[in-house]
Amino acid sequence: MTSKSLNSTLGYHFVAFLIVAIWGSTFVFTKMLLMAGLSPAQIFTLRFIIAYVLLLGYEFSLQSFNFSTLQFFCRSWRDELLMALLGLSGGALYFLTENAALIYTTATNTSLIVCSSPLFAMLLIALFYRQSEPLTRQKVTGSLMACAGMAVVVLNGHFVLHLSPLGDILAFGACLCWALYSLIMRNVTGRYSSLFITRKVFFYGVLTILPYYFIVPSDNWIFTPSILQFFHLSTLLNLLFLAVVASMLCFLAWNWVISKLGTVVATNWVYFNPITTIIFAWWLLNEQITPWFLLGTVLILLGMYLCDKNSRTF
Repeated sequence: MTSKSLNSTLGYHFVAFLIVAIWGSTFVFTKMLLMAGLSPAQIFTLRFIIAYVLLLGYEFSLQSFNFSTLQFFCRSWRDELLMALLGLSGGALYFLTENAALIYTTATNTSLIVCSSPLFAMLLIALFYRQSEPLTRQKVTGSLMACAGMAVVVLNGHFVLHLSPLGDILAFGACLCWALYSLIMRNVTGRYSSLFITRKVFFYGVLTILPYYFIVPSDNWIFTPSILQFFHLSTLLNLLFLAVVASMLCFLAWNWVISKLGTVVATNWVYFNPITTIIFAWWLLNEQITPWFLLGTVLILLGMYLCDKNSRTF
């Protein structure tokens, strides 16, 4: 990659870094909402509803408050189905499997498995787009190096994994959900605006989570007493951060970054998620930065550079 082309993409990479940094900090706010009495499904549903309403209002204002000009459906039923799959894979199913995995397995196992999603996204994209985005030795080497660096950061020198089949399968399910989300996003990017795609993801994310409340009626978010916690100021502020910043702004920016960097290059930033989490823990909780963390960070950055070098943007 020439210095000119590198400089032209630095801004997009910086935005991707900010998004992942914010997503890496959300565990603090989610934990506080869980402690306030909300369930993982309730948190997801509320944050996506708020994000959808705000995004719809923003688009409405862009159309000079002319309701008739606002686009609600895709240009074909096939594209509408793809949007539904985006909401399911990157929304309801991803969050449910990831949160459920934390119940049955360790946070280390969950983080290690879920954050390997860029590797599977690269394989899926290469499988479906062999001509336009084939696997290359450099891309595979870079992805494996970044994945190894992520593992070093997560394990932090303690190379012991506690196997839990159910929890690990759920975590792997979340990993595949995000890889599938990346694959489908590769298909719709460029044909619809990032604003429209993001709004559809929120809509179908909420729609596809609704059957869960019939399967698990005890978690009914409308009638459960824990919904009263929503009216506490601290709970409301935490929820608004997750809805407005981590959901609406970050999903919108993420879909835009994918259209600029390409799916594989952008998704590789997920490897950086554990790094930002540890940095926040060091900053807010005074946890120690270890040499393993530094080694893993270097491997991730080198791997991402190899993946991005001479790559084409789609």
